[in-house]
Amino acid sequence: MLDRRNSVLLSVLLWLCASLVSSFVEELDDSFRETRGDDDIWLIKFYAPWCSFCKQLDPVWHQIGSELKSLGSPVNVGKSDATANTGLAEEFRVRGYPAIIMWKKNLKYVYSGKRTKEEIMEFTHRVSGPLVRSLNSLQLFQHAMSRHDVMFVYVGATSQLKGNFSAAAEHLIVHTNFFSAARDVLPKVIALTSLPAVVLFKDGTYFTYSEERDGDLRSWINRERFPNFSKIDSYTLYAMGETGKLVSLVLVDEKNMCEKSVRYKVLMEKVASDHRDTFSRNFYFGFMEENDYINGLIMMDVIVPSFVVVNLSNDGYFLPQGTVDTERQLFDFLDGIRDGTIQCQGGNGVVQRGRRLIYDTKLLLTSLFDQAPLLGCFLLSFPFAIATVFCYLCCKARPTSSEDEDEDAPQRCKKLTNKKSD
Repeated sequence: MLDRRNSVLLSVLLWLCASLVSSFVEELDDSFRETRGDDDIWLIKFYAPWCSFCKQLDPVWHQIGSELKSLGSPVNVGKSDATANTGLAEEFRVRGYPAIIMWKKNLKYVYSGKRTKEEIMEFTHRVSGPLVRSLNSLQLFQHAMSRHDVMFVYVGATSQLKGNFSAAAEHLIVHTNFFSAARDVLPKVIALTSLPAVVLFKDGTYFTYSEERDGDLRSWINRERFPNFSKIDSYTLYAMGETGKLVSLVLVDEKNMCEKSVRYKVLMEKVASDHRDTFSRNFYFGFMEENDYINGLIMMDVIVPSFVVVNLSNDGYFLPQGTVDTERQLFDFLDGIRDGTIQCQGGNGVVQRGRRLIYDTKLLLTSLFDQAPLLGCFLLSFPFAIATVFCYLCCKARPTSSEDEDEDAPQRCKKLTNKKSD
């Protein structure tokens, strides 16, 4: 009897906990377009009931809602079934699931990073606050430096440059961090020849923006918002492609790093660092251990370790024409891409898309047969069985020549009889 009471009590507690957690995430429908306030801030997940990735994100989403509520954040957390609330999904231009969007004062900010609690929370804190955060002391500056790999800082009084900086922050806050500071807040070792100035801090050093050298401020920030050399995953690779730069990769297996992998990784980092002025305008540099995307792009299993340069704007790629074992050889490979002597392979033409579709289908079938042979055989044979039955029914339904003659015979006899009577 006591065990039964404990079981009932536990069930009630679990139900209360689930209800409490669910209360931190509001289900939104099409009426949200009329009920939201102009000053409201919403973090919204658009999902589809059949989407497995949406279901995997669901517990993370409730954790985010609970944590933001406990922190007293002004951000409201919601979710919406995009297949049912088509008006709301159309307004936010939802094209895939799950889609994560922050709506802040009639502006939409799309999240495109990893679907982890830490990454989404970082995005939320960055976008929900001031677009340009003020650093009022050296301690605050040092704290920001310790938390961010890349940060852009405006230094000086109000000016046209500050207006351009704020406009760039409005569009790029989803990707990077923007700050402002007085000159005396920055360490004395940072040399600024004139004010106002925009300073980029990354890779343990700093760079000062020059309109004459770097062009449009917003374009420069968009190009420079990644570290010079870093670990690159599929999300980062996609974001890098949006900037128009090529991505120079060394493919390695971090779990089983051999001597050659270590040497290739060090070689790529050295070229990225020593020849930054030569290549930084055209290339990002990094290492990658998730080779599935590259294998699909090249349509073959890439040997690890190896070098490859990808062009995400047209799904193209460049491979070394020979052995690359020295800094000089890697430099020549990248320089050849830059001056056009090494041609881009792949692309997104009709023929290449067809080949890639065949390659992806082959991979899918191979994986299916490896994991579930019976299901694979059924799925592969089912279309052929349907086609065979359809052909059989068509042939059976079509009259034969003898049947046609039999049907025509009475008509011919009738005509002959009529002629005789005439």
